[in-house]
Amino acid sequence: MAEKKKFLLRIDDKIYAALEKWAADDLRSINAQIEFLLKDTLAKADRTIENKPSSATPISTNE
Repeated sequence: MAEKKKFLLRIDDKIYAALEKWAADDLRSINAQIEFLLKDTLAKADRTIENKPSSATPISTNE
């Protein structure tokens, strides 16, 4: 498994409490819950790395 990037996240107490409860409901750690939500949001926005065109891929325009 690739090493994960570590960073400090400042978050509102109420948001943290909501995430903590949601994570417990889903039997996840808060870290795993945040990562799950970020991955899901990236996928829904078509922003995952796998979906990005490479620099060698031409981008077509509808002109």
